[in-house]
Amino acid sequence: MIIFPILITLSLVFYVYYKVAILKSDDNLTQAYLNAKSRICLGSFILFFAINQYIFYQTRISLFVGIAFLILGVMQLSRGIKEAGHYKNEWKRLNNE
Repeated sequence: MIIFPILITLSLVFYVYYKVAILKSDDNLTQAYLNAKSRICLGSFILFFAINQYIFYQTRISLFVGIAFLILGVMQLSRGIKEAGHYKNEWKRLNNE
């Protein structure tokens, strides 16, 4: 399946993009929002990597490692989504939009 390597690559590229964008920003709220977005990309990277490894190898050890990575990926993804929503609402509140 070619879809998972593409998704892995895209999520890794966006993770690096958001981390570099944090360095360019001076506003703390923008930095926190970009960090939340990068956390979403990191979670999706770990999640897609876990699925890809199990599909590729299909062994018991890859299942256990995949489950551990799956749990970590979902935790990062859900925390990133909650943080991004919070910081987006804070930005709207501060800018009166």
